[in-house]
Amino acid sequence: MNPQAKLIFALSLTLGTTLTTSSNHWIMAWTGLEINTLAILPLISKSHHPRAIEAATKYFLVQAAASTLVLFSSMTNAWHTGQWDITQLSHPTSCLILTVALAMKLGLVPFHFWFPEVLQGSSLIVGLLLSTLMKFPPITLLYLTSPSLKPSVLMTMAILSTALGGWMGLNQTQTRKILAFSSISHLGWMAIIIAYSPKLALLNFYLYTLMTAAVFLSLNSIKALKLSTLMTTWTKAPSLNAILLLTLLSLAGLPPLTGFLPKWLIIQELTKQEVALAATIIALLSLLGLFFYLRLAYCATITLPPHTTNHMKQWYNNKPTNTMVAVLTTMSLMLLPISPIILAVL
Repeated sequence: MNPQAKLIFALSLTLGTTLTTSSNHWIMAWTGLEINTLAILPLISKSHHPRAIEAATKYFLVQAAASTLVLFSSMTNAWHTGQWDITQLSHPTSCLILTVALAMKLGLVPFHFWFPEVLQGSSLIVGLLLSTLMKFPPITLLYLTSPSLKPSVLMTMAILSTALGGWMGLNQTQTRKILAFSSISHLGWMAIIIAYSPKLALLNFYLYTLMTAAVFLSLNSIKALKLSTLMTTWTKAPSLNAILLLTLLSLAGLPPLTGFLPKWLIIQELTKQEVALAATIIALLSLLGLFFYLRLAYCATITLPPHTTNHMKQWYNNKPTNTMVAVLTTMSLMLLPISPIILAVL
């Protein structure tokens, strides 16, 4: 793909995201979502591999259906209340349709089936965009409409997402699919808290984006698409692999790393709101996710491949680590001590 085309798609993604996040009118928000969908499709299918074409087709169909539901929800609300303002969503049917539409956009259970398949058919960099940037506009719409949405529906979807994200990630051998199920599990944490404390859900999303970007870029640096390849990369970039271990543990939410902060605050807030049972269930379900992060970390740093490996030998290279990876991994590991400052900003 030539640089001019890449620039146009990057600008379109920026425009679509900005349009949705800054708009008050449903039609403008819908337009931003459509621009985003159309801009990412060529990036998914650029390799012309059948799996990439399949991924782009699946992504288009799901996102088109979800966008239609967003439009239908806003039109139903406007029909009954005369309001096109995003924050004035008050009709119960519209709220339910919008919850379904945004769950499809984000990949929340039970509308999650497309996400692992699409991520598996994309490159790591496009997978990073799909897991982070493309989820920002729907999360913003969820944030703006959160007072109108039913907490019970969101809580059910959240617990199912955390359970299925953890459960289905256990058996995977492809790093992109593992990160897809990790994303579904993290979205469960955001969905459960957004009705009670929307700012906390956004903080969780920002920190999740930070840690996921660090993991995706690290895996892209060492070109690891499968666990078996990950086992042979220790000799290629030992320091990066060691830091990847810690970033994965941060993504799992272990103290004293950055990933512990949102989980700790969410459990605290849920307990204050007297839904301690939900907090207990989601905390126990996050142990499933911890297992597959530990499995990834184990493959990356603790195992040495047998000499009869079928993979091409990865020779040690002296290329310096990307500055972006260094900054993101440092932030993924070290933000917990400054949590009072983060909370003061919120």
